[in-house]
Amino acid sequence: MSGNHTIAVSHNEGQKRFIITVDGTPAGFASYVDGQNYRNFNHTVIRPEFRGQGLSGPLIRAALDDARAGGIRIHDSCTAVAHFIRKNPGYADLKN
Repeated sequence: MSGNHTIAVSHNEGQKRFIITVDGTPAGFASYVDGQNYRNFNHTVIRPEFRGQGLSGPLIRAALDDARAGGIRIHDSCTAVAHFIRKNPGYADLKN
């Protein structure tokens, strides 16, 4: 992402999603479903006007870091999350 933009990721537990914003504007999300002993990341979306700006990486990284901090194992039924883990094998240990 070029320029001086403020990028932030927040966790909306009520909606079961992590939301990435750019300058306060929602740019995308990674949703999940909690199982008994795991969190299944099942859908990641970057809004069309924000695509191609490298936002899915920080979004997924924040979501996986949150799972790790909570001791939560993950499933990666979302292809974007699965691809991220393949490219970043330091997260492979989270897989259930």
